[in-house]
Amino acid sequence: MQRSRSARPTTIHSCAQAGDLVAFQRLLRDSPSLLNERNAVMSQTPLHVSAGYNRADMVKLLLDWQGPEKVELEAKNMYGETPLHMAAKNGCNEAARLLLAHGAFIEAKANNGMTPLHLAVWDSIRSDDYSVVKTLLEYNADCSAEDNEGMTPLNHLSKGPGSEKLRELLHWHLEEQRKRRALEACGETKAKMDELENELSNIVGLHELKIQLRKWAKGMFLDERRKALGLKVGARRPPHMAFLGNPGTGKTMVARILGRLLYMVGILPTDRVTEVQRTDLVGEFVGHTGPKTRRKIKEAEGGILFVDEAYRLIPMQKSDDKDYGLEALEEIMSVMDSGKIVVIFAGYSEPMKRVIASNEGFCRRVTKFFHFSDFSSEELAKILHIKMNNQSEESLLYGFKLHDSCSINAIAKLIEQETTEKQRKEMNGGLVDPMLVNARENLDLRLSFDCIDTDQLCTITLEDLEAGIQLLSQ
Repeated sequence: MQRSRSARPTTIHSCAQAGDLVAFQRLLRDSPSLLNERNAVMSQTPLHVSAGYNRADMVKLLLDWQGPEKVELEAKNMYGETPLHMAAKNGCNEAARLLLAHGAFIEAKANNGMTPLHLAVWDSIRSDDYSVVKTLLEYNADCSAEDNEGMTPLNHLSKGPGSEKLRELLHWHLEEQRKRRALEACGETKAKMDELENELSNIVGLHELKIQLRKWAKGMFLDERRKALGLKVGARRPPHMAFLGNPGTGKTMVARILGRLLYMVGILPTDRVTEVQRTDLVGEFVGHTGPKTRRKIKEAEGGILFVDEAYRLIPMQKSDDKDYGLEALEEIMSVMDSGKIVVIFAGYSEPMKRVIASNEGFCRRVTKFFHFSDFSSEELAKILHIKMNNQSEESLLYGFKLHDSCSINAIAKLIEQETTEKQRKEMNGGLVDPMLVNARENLDLRLSFDCIDTDQLCTITLEDLEAGIQLLSQ
């Protein structure tokens, strides 16, 4: 039976389906609120219907709408499909191009995880028309995207000869995308390696440790490139470590740098380093240590737990009563195989042997041992220069500089003359900050209130450093 002349479409959705542009415009003009109106059954907007029937004129009208309300480009119907999904699954190339040109999200996923490219491939198999697939690929649709069943667009192709051209097209774009991602990863890798080298430049000495950090970093970055090329590689798990050496040799600083490195390459989800000592872990009474230690472990999850002066967890002499420090150590050891945390034990070399011997599983879990040597006078002078060149705005020394006479050799000679070997061994890098603070105070003491020379007001001299280190020795 023929439709009567009066049986015209009455809703904005039916106008879109019928292609009645005049009625569509009139309804929208009279009721602008219909712009994103949902129909009753499919919960589709006018843009969904227009795109699904390839009504390019209506799609353009909706996308260019100048009213106070804007069309919802990423609106989802009851199946979680956007207007671009509708265009893709119905082979509507003109509509797809318009949507993409207006910024439609090409990797949007429906409820079943399918992207527009998945649906376009389905339609191409049925219709033998690859135009929408080509359009989506022009906009770099991801050929490796997986739906909820782990299927890529290529996986949906049948093995028959009819899909060969489409298969070649998708394979070619897949390889191009892999190459592009590898190049992008290469650029990102260089930037990350530069960032790492910048961090390492602030570490004085520790040659072997720097080599190890570079090895780890390079391996991790190469894994990123492997994954970018579509290769499946096992996930890396950073080792638990022991940092052995005297105070002030840089153990805590290196742990923080390591935290940033592991986070930077995606090995750890945070760059947080939770620093703890015996008092943070061990309770005073029976039953207190376990919960106290577990709270700290929970706090450190996703990052690094840095156990400073770890040898204090183990008593120097055996006792009939169980020391609570052993309980804390056992709690830490119990989570070290979980992969949720990286543990670094730090302390003096000799006392740390007690920790190593206290638990038969220690060396199985802690596989990297790094020895932090005492700093020489020249290395301390280098640390002083680095600190002066990297002052934050919150620092007492921000805005100050060293006089030209304060060369590394001159400062090293000064440190050698004004400190004892015992003092340098006990303080190491911890000698530098108080020396600089004392030097600034000496600068203030010797300057006149009448001084208006901006250079003199902010320049620490060798004389100031000498006074600073002498005060330290006292």
